[in-house]
Amino acid sequence: MKTQPPAIDARDLAAGYGARDVWTHANFSIPPGSFTAILGPNGGGKSTLIRTILGLLPPSHGQLEVMGDRPHRGNPLIGYIPQRSTFDSELSIRGRDFVNLGIDGHRWGVRLPGAGTAGAADAAIRSVGAESYADRPIGQLSGGEQQRLLLAQALVGNPQLLLMDEPLSQLDVRNQGLIVQLIGDLKRARELTVLLIAHDVNPLLPHIDHVLYVAQGNVAMGKPAEIITSESLTRIYSTPVEVLTDSRGRVFVVGLEEEVSHPHG
Repeated sequence: MKTQPPAIDARDLAAGYGARDVWTHANFSIPPGSFTAILGPNGGGKSTLIRTILGLLPPSHGQLEVMGDRPHRGNPLIGYIPQRSTFDSELSIRGRDFVNLGIDGHRWGVRLPGAGTAGAADAAIRSVGAESYADRPIGQLSGGEQQRLLLAQALVGNPQLLLMDEPLSQLDVRNQGLIVQLIGDLKRARELTVLLIAHDVNPLLPHIDHVLYVAQGNVAMGKPAEIITSESLTRIYSTPVEVLTDSRGRVFVVGLEEEVSHPHG
């Protein structure tokens, strides 16, 4: 049986801005069809990693392959949900039209609706369970409904790799669980490779295959049970860190001031 090449492969990778590297010596390989959580403190370089994968920021050192090619802007094999706050309540664009903007957006930014676009948008909307509100103004929808339409827009071009920058940050606990379950279902149904930046890993734990931890200029990857440990995080941060698990199986990082308000184990 032939082994599939990695969806993302980094070798001695470094990235930063100007003369300052945010992280260096990153070596990791993301298997195709896997679900990886990207964790770490604010300012640690999580979004820098996403920008590098998207081809928006060239590496300062090392090698990076994404879907078998060098990273480049507008890669149609990648669906992307950027970090955001909620939509303005006055935004009147219909959810369906918002999803349509994702069709060929990697080439032109906005594609005028045509014969082929409506069917693709309808299929993406159905896949995220948003049919009942897709014709309402997106600014009037709840956070969970908006997130489903953002997901539909990212999927409308049938990508193979899905990148998400903190898609759960504006959602309550119930909607976090629903969205993560939906992402897991879509990953399996579409054979997607998924990378998701999060502050709290707990909603993700039943679904993720790997953790990519970005902190203190380092990038470390492994299974959750390998990376989310006192020993591993102490090594990454070069300072004593303790990982605690409560009676419900939730994990918490203790010992880092910037982590305590966003415990993500």
